[in-house]
Amino acid sequence: MITAVFFDLYNTLAGFRPSRFEIQSEALADFGITVTSEGVLRGYHLADAFMSQQNATKPVRSLSREENRVFFAEYERRVLRGAGVEVSQDEAWQIWRRIRKIDYGLALFDDTIPALETCRQMGLTVGLISNMNQSGDELAGSMGLLPYLDFSITSHEAGAEKPHPVIFERALERAGARPEHAVHVGDQLTSDVAGAANAGINPVLLDRDGNHRRYTAQPRIEELSELPELLERLRP
Repeated sequence: MITAVFFDLYNTLAGFRPSRFEIQSEALADFGITVTSEGVLRGYHLADAFMSQQNATKPVRSLSREENRVFFAEYERRVLRGAGVEVSQDEAWQIWRRIRKIDYGLALFDDTIPALETCRQMGLTVGLISNMNQSGDELAGSMGLLPYLDFSITSHEAGAEKPHPVIFERALERAGARPEHAVHVGDQLTSDVAGAANAGINPVLLDRDGNHRRYTAQPRIEELSELPELLERLRP
């Protein structure tokens, strides 16, 4: 019996505005580099997986200044590699510094609020689990999500990032749910799917960019509008 559903934030409930392709294109123009939208999607798939692996060993927020520089240079290199462009670590760092000067933020996807409202109407406890360095209430408030969530928890509060079990266990405590009675929805195979499964929670992969079309190990959806039907199948 499913009683609670948890959601990741980045690329699950919200995405960058301007888009990641627009951000990269603006920065790369200064370096004479052009990329395609499809290439940038492939690149961020590689880069975000790299970030998940880093958080599984030593969280990004705990890196020293030099480690942070090396990490984000490698992160940008993976974005560009997916787009078919190879650069040195030093050039990648210069590009990343240019990206950080661009004014951008997170905006909710069109299917986010309807999905959260439907989950609440189904009688489920709805929570947010995010690797963000601020409190859950601050994060949810800044995104306009407070009316649609029962709670929000971040790595800042839990003292651990996904995929570590601690942050998922804190979410279960807040929801008053047993692991087998909870579902976690996210876009990352390491942070979200493996992290939830290792905590005994039922994972659902949200594959908005179609990077995992052949993935069958756990339930997979491409839009949040598909989630209510999936939850109904899991509930009995």
